[in-house]
Amino acid sequence: MKNSRASVAQEGTPAPDTALDGVVVLDLGQVYAGPYCTHLLRSLGATVIKIEPFGGEPIRWRSTGETSGQAFLMLNAGKKGVRLDLKKSEGRQIFLDLVRQADVVVENFAPGVLDRLGIGWEVLREIRPELVLASGRAYGRHPAAEGLRGMDVTVQAMTGIVSTTGFPDGAPVKAGGAVVDFAAGTHLASAVLAALFQRERTGVGQHVEVAMQDAIVPTLTSNLAGLLEAEGDFPERTGNRHGGLAVCPYNIYPVQDGWLAILCLRPKHWLDLCTLMGRSDLAADPVLATPAGRVQKMDDVDGAVTAWTSRFDKDTAFRLLQDADIPAAPVRSLREVLHDPVLRDRGMITEIGEGARSSTVLGSPLQMGASPVPDAAPAPLLGEDTAAVLQERLGLTDQDLTRLRRDGVI
Repeated sequence: MKNSRASVAQEGTPAPDTALDGVVVLDLGQVYAGPYCTHLLRSLGATVIKIEPFGGEPIRWRSTGETSGQAFLMLNAGKKGVRLDLKKSEGRQIFLDLVRQADVVVENFAPGVLDRLGIGWEVLREIRPELVLASGRAYGRHPAAEGLRGMDVTVQAMTGIVSTTGFPDGAPVKAGGAVVDFAAGTHLASAVLAALFQRERTGVGQHVEVAMQDAIVPTLTSNLAGLLEAEGDFPERTGNRHGGLAVCPYNIYPVQDGWLAILCLRPKHWLDLCTLMGRSDLAADPVLATPAGRVQKMDDVDGAVTAWTSRFDKDTAFRLLQDADIPAAPVRSLREVLHDPVLRDRGMITEIGEGARSSTVLGSPLQMGASPVPDAAPAPLLGEDTAAVLQERLGLTDQDLTRLRRDGVI
């Protein structure tokens, strides 16, 4: 999976190989799940060729600008952009020719779309046995799910994320982030890496699939455990308290200028918090000495913590809790997160490009000591690299490209 690299990091010093140096990924992904999978693969050094239809993938539709909106720019930086009509026979053939040189194809179309286009798994593995086809689905291959389509919020609804989010006396609420899409994209990237590793031993690729439903259900472990352990009814929604009602204190508490998250996972956390609050009576209470006991008297415990936090501003309370080694964090706004110096220093949020092509982009959570994250160019304009990719990889001439443009293939 490696190829030679002529570039150098410093004069006379070869540039370090990235983890996926030489791996070529054809990205048919759309919206979040597929593009985030390929974003992670690109961050590990793969060459990602994003193939879009003439109107572009759906997330481009959120903006009328030529470079699309911020969501597209954040997830597609560093990819090469190719415009290709897969519904035309010549467009399909160009795609298959690219497949012959590729290692991975990533797609998260509705079930059956690849087959209808004539580029399903049976076709792909026939022409490229080493290929890994990675498919993201809403519910996966199962007779009961046949024909079902889904996106982040609908899968949230189907899997219990919505019913477990919010307060007991309120309506169910979706999660604030697109948790299903990004959990699915992360799992799909893991499946791709495992398939590539297995291919090193067998020489054969495979079709891997991640269902969004499967990827998000494990995040409900606390909630499901609480339900399984409950005697009688168990609340679907617990507000800001622990999803399984198994940890206390565990809540978002008010301070003079905002809110603070605090939890006491270990006995020491609870005893140290009692000392910090000056509540030796709570520390001496035998009922409150155990997690189950504190859960039984959760309202009393939360009331005591609230009385203490309400005396301080956010920074002061946070510093006191940190000094006492008690897990806590201030509730921050999106604007604060966007400008967080730690995220900036670690490259998770950064600016790239210049002028009209400048954009804020996401980095990679995957930090590898011997495999630096490659610098990314701005996300491609629709079809920006079509000519370069087809000339370099398939040897097409200027005349070929002119004809393909005339015929509406590229």
